[in-house]
Amino acid sequence: MAITAALVKELRERTGSGMMDCKKALTETSGDIEAAIDLMRASGAAKAAKKAGRIAAEGLVSFKLSADGKSGSIIEINSETDFVSKSDDFINFVADLNDLALEAKSVDIEAFNTQKLSDGRDIETAREDIVGKIGENVSVRRTAFLEGSTVAGYQHGERIGVLVSLEGGDASLAKDIAMHIAASKPECISEAELSSDLIEREKAVFTEQARESGKPDEIIEKMIVGRMKKFINEVCLVGQPFVKDPETTVGKLLKDKGASITTFVRYEVGEGIEKAVDNFVEEVMAQAKG
Repeated sequence: MAITAALVKELRERTGSGMMDCKKALTETSGDIEAAIDLMRASGAAKAAKKAGRIAAEGLVSFKLSADGKSGSIIEINSETDFVSKSDDFINFVADLNDLALEAKSVDIEAFNTQKLSDGRDIETAREDIVGKIGENVSVRRTAFLEGSTVAGYQHGERIGVLVSLEGGDASLAKDIAMHIAASKPECISEAELSSDLIEREKAVFTEQARESGKPDEIIEKMIVGRMKKFINEVCLVGQPFVKDPETTVGKLLKDKGASITTFVRYEVGEGIEKAVDNFVEEVMAQAKG
């Protein structure tokens, strides 16, 4: 069967792949477009498997809110380079998955990956397809879903996203709190959520530092109390100075507005992922020895 331009065009529209890849697949399947699609998907899965071990620490964070402002989803999807994360294919992939995350109310990434897109593909198949298309490993890393009387979000560039759920208050306040969280990176809402291990570890460090001062025990005890109070306020949201008005704390702001924060999620692209560090000198030396 002749491989016509119209046939190549149809395959490109259906798969989003390049012209040469489409022409090659059609040639190998004697112009059978359905077989060509299967072949390209199989090839894409093979490419995805080969790239699966490569570190993907770039990418995008994105959130989406429901029309009534009472729920929202946030998602992080990673690529190997920021160049790919700025491509239309990757951006559209993130948008499609964000829509699905809000609809599915997903809080678990494993369960989320079993969901179906509007075209019938599951997320893993769609991920393999885009890996084959862009030539980089792609990871659907994490997602969260929040509900409350008011849910709002804040996006700082493409790398930091925050969702906040409030009881009381309004969307404007919730967005301000989300912006504060993006900037100040609190560990938790209040002291009650801090782990006892973290508190004891910090206290041990402060105690050792205070004893090195040579001051009497009663003074050392006061120093430790003061430093621990400062530490707790630094890492807990309600104790932090509000970024728009450092004269007041987030906790006081919420109280004055008759609101309380139920939960928040802050995602930053690539946080916690150990990135590979290339040694250019060693690479050149290895090539020279070869």
